Amino acid sequence: MVAQSPQDSSLPAPTGNPHQLFYLQRTPDANTVVYELNYLNGTLNTLEPIHAFWIRYSENGQRTELNALQKKFAYGIKAKPIAADVFQLQFVANRSLVMYLRKGADDKYYVYATINQKQVMLKRIFLQINGGSFWAPKIAYAELSGIDPDAGITVRERIRVND
Repeated sequence: MVAQSPQDSSLPAPTGNPHQLFYLQRTPDANTVVYELNYLNGTLNTLEPIHAFWIRYSENGQRTELNALQKKFAYGIKAKPIAADVFQLQFVANRSLVMYLRKGADDKYYVYATINQKQVMLKRIFLQINGGSFWAPKIAYAELSGIDPDAGITVRERIRVND
């Protein structure tokens, strides 16, 4: 497990959204991408079960949609149904992180990811970006954090991306 570093522990955590699954934060600012369940007429939209949007903390916490480029090349998620109420998820920008949307013991949906060799309920991803461009950011590491469903504790893992 890795403790939060000073630059990311001061970032605001989005709260108050009952459909929120997890969120993504990155340097250089506090703007946050939130991933939530996507409902259509009161039921989960099985064609697109995840909806992503920005909370622009640098603009008074305004909520804005991802633009088409961000959805297609950066922060979008592809979902593939693999069983009843189970979807395999991958980011469009990096397919190496495989996640699963499925119901937990309480019959609510969660996103599960492998952190420290254990399937946990993903809550946050932090990307340390050290330069680069929109098309080729230099990501030093990704830090995943979530809740161990068995122990009820927060676990973290820092994954080196680019050296």
